[in-house]
Amino acid sequence: MGRRFIFSVSVRPELVEGLQTNCDAVSRNGSSSRVRGVRIVSLLAALIITVPHVINAHDNTRPAALRDVAFDQKLNQQVPLDLEFRDENGKNVQLANYFNGKPVILTFVYFKCRDLCPLLMDGLVRSLRALSFSAGNEFNLLTVSFDAHDTPALAAAKKNDFIRQYSRTGAAAGWHFLTGDALSIQKLADSVGFHYTYDEHTGEFAHATGIVLLTTGGKTSRYFYGIDFSPRDLRLGLIEAAAKKIGSPIDQLLLFCYHYDPVTGKYGPLITNVVRMAGLATALLLGGFIFVMLKRERSNAAPGERTA
Repeated sequence: MGRRFIFSVSVRPELVEGLQTNCDAVSRNGSSSRVRGVRIVSLLAALIITVPHVINAHDNTRPAALRDVAFDQKLNQQVPLDLEFRDENGKNVQLANYFNGKPVILTFVYFKCRDLCPLLMDGLVRSLRALSFSAGNEFNLLTVSFDAHDTPALAAAKKNDFIRQYSRTGAAAGWHFLTGDALSIQKLADSVGFHYTYDEHTGEFAHATGIVLLTTGGKTSRYFYGIDFSPRDLRLGLIEAAAKKIGSPIDQLLLFCYHYDPVTGKYGPLITNVVRMAGLATALLLGGFIFVMLKRERSNAAPGERTA
């Protein structure tokens, strides 16, 4: 079963300072090999990396606005195709209209989002442009707003923006931006495990990001999380969904869309998670650099030690 991970990285300056003092003392009184050994211990001790730990949906340790936010993998679940929405032209439509023998990529956003939703859509467009498959030919896309106050006019504006970015002939006929009432939105979101909350204080939604691949009959086939998707994996997922195959659960690294609170002076989980991942990547790169440099230093020192 898939798991969710949060990564955290911390560097303790006081530990670095103390161990550096020890290193300097050894360099004055000991051999070069002992110095290298202390350097290794010092640098590894300075990079304190918290091992990824599993968190559960509706985790009470999260901020209050995020406790009910989740993107559960409900594989092989039937999406209710009789649900009614409005397309970007204001026309009443049923979901069944878009399942015409092609798999469907389903995304949830809200059109007034200024944080993670635009990044999700930009990442999706980049992945789609790398595919030989085209929207409207081999697959369809449904981008559904989970804000019941979003309008068809706003949906049409967003569609024009992303169709222009995608820049594929005939894509407008295969990519639809839908709005709807709260009940229809909730039923669709629940059917695929997408759970979000509304913050009345800020007027914004807290939610996770990802896309869902649906089979030609409207069953959940595969989930992709985050804001950037491997074109190769996406292509294979579409092929499986077209063949009505159901994928396996995957591990989840969830990105949460949340805001900066000027009252508390704290960043929301969006920034926190991004900073944590950036810190982990930096620590891993630095660790690799240290390993290479120490290996090179040992190689350079070896001829001198043999000569002595």
